[in-house]
Amino acid sequence: MTSCSTPRNSPLNTPTVHAERQVTRGPGGRILANTGVWSPDSQWIVYDTRPDSEGAVFRGHTIQMVNVVTGEVKELYRSSNEACCGVVTFHPREWKVAFILGPEHPTPDWQYCAWHRQGVVVDVNHPGEKANLDACDITPPFTPGALRGGSHVHVWNAAGEWVSFTYEDHILAQFTSASPTNDINQRNVGVSVPGIPVRVNQANPRNHDGDYFTVLVTRTTAQPRPGSDEIQRACEEGWVGNNGYVRQDGSRQRRALAFQGQVLNQQGQSVSEVFIVDLPDDLTKVGDGPLCGTSTRAPYPPAGTLQRRLTFTADRQYPGIQGPRQWLRSSPDGARIAFLMKDDAGIEQIWTVSPNGGSVRQVTKNPWPVASTFTWSPDGRQMAHVMDNSVCLTDMASGQTRRLTPRTEDATGPRPEACVFAPDGQRIAFVRRQPSPSQPANQICVVEVKAQTERKLH
Repeated sequence: MTSCSTPRNSPLNTPTVHAERQVTRGPGGRILANTGVWSPDSQWIVYDTRPDSEGAVFRGHTIQMVNVVTGEVKELYRSSNEACCGVVTFHPREWKVAFILGPEHPTPDWQYCAWHRQGVVVDVNHPGEKANLDACDITPPFTPGALRGGSHVHVWNAAGEWVSFTYEDHILAQFTSASPTNDINQRNVGVSVPGIPVRVNQANPRNHDGDYFTVLVTRTTAQPRPGSDEIQRACEEGWVGNNGYVRQDGSRQRRALAFQGQVLNQQGQSVSEVFIVDLPDDLTKVGDGPLCGTSTRAPYPPAGTLQRRLTFTADRQYPGIQGPRQWLRSSPDGARIAFLMKDDAGIEQIWTVSPNGGSVRQVTKNPWPVASTFTWSPDGRQMAHVMDNSVCLTDMASGQTRRLTPRTEDATGPRPEACVFAPDGQRIAFVRRQPSPSQPANQICVVEVKAQTERKLH
C-alpha cells in the first residue's frame, strides 16, 4: 500500500457509523461477480462456491443466493458429471441468473479452460433446471449464431435483453501462431440476443443448442501495428448507459459496450486503453465475413458494428488502464465511462472518459490506490470501491471519498473482486476473508450506504 498522511479533517479519517453486516456463515468458498450480484428487489445476493479466496481455481460446484435480511441460503444449481460452475449474475428485472458451466464428462482433450465453457441460465423459481444461453458448434461448416469456444462473465444490459461476455475460440486455439492464412485464438467480446434459438448439428458430442443468437462484436489482430488502434485483446467490457448514450450530433446510440483494448505503443509495448463498440439493432446481418467464422478465421462482427478507441495515454508517465483486475463501468446516463489509471505519483485513481472520446478526467486524488472493481450508484452520483482496506464511496462530481467501513488488517480486508451497489442504492455487497475453526473462509458482507446518524435526522 502507498504510505501517505491524510489531513486530520479529511472524511477518510472521520469515524464511520455505517452498519456493516456479515450475511453468510460457516466454511466453504464464496465468490461474487464484479457486477449484477443483486436480485431485482435488492434482497438477495447470488454467488458461486469456488474454494480459493480469489476464485482463480475454477472448482466450484454450486450456485447459491443468500437473503441479506434473514440470512437464508438457497441453492440454485449443483453441477454434475464432473462439471464445475461459477461467475454468476442476476437478470436486472426477472428472477433468473446466468453463469459459466464447465464441461460435463471432461476428457483429456476437452478439459475446462477459456475455450471450453458455456453460459447457462437458471430460473430462480425452478432451481437445478438449466437452459443453454449460447450454442456451440465445433463441426464445420459452423452455424451462424453459435460459438466455437467458451464464453465468460455473462452480464445482461439494463433492459434485461442482451447479454455480453468475453470469449476464446477452440478452433483457433489449435494454431500456435498466426499466418496469412489463419488467425489465432485471442480474447474477444461477444453478445447474445434472445428470441432467436440456435440449433446445431449434433455430430460432435460437444456441440449443443442455445436459446440465444450469439456473435462476436470486437475484432482483434494477432500482430497489431505499433502506434495504431489495432488491438490484440478485447476484454473486461461493460454496457454503456441504461439506454445507451447520446452521440455528439444529438442522436442516441441505443446499445454499446465499453471494453479494454490492448494496443502496442510506438515502442511495441502493450498498453490497455478504453475502447467502445457501437452495436446495430440487428446482430444477425453478416458484415465483412461469416458470423460463425471459418476453420482458419475468427468469427466476424455483424454488419453495422463500429469499434472505436476512446483513450490515448501512451505518452503519460504511467500509461494505460492499471490497477486490480477491473471491468469498465458506465454511468447510468451513459455520459461517462469509468476506469482506473495511475496518476503522476503512481497511485491508481478513478478516471472517466466520454463515449464520444475526448480528454480524460481524473475523479479521485487520494493518497491510497483504488484496490477493487467498482460500481456506480443507481443515480450515477457515487462510486463504490475498496481503498486502504475499507469499502469507500466516492462522489463522482467532487471526487471526495469517504469510508463506509473501518480500515482492517490485510488478512480480513475487503476482497478486490467485487464491490457492488444494490439496485435500490441502499447497500453495497462485498466479500471479506474471515477466520473460521478449520481455515479462513470468504464471507459475503453488506454495508448500508446511509449512516445511522443520517437516518436519525429524518
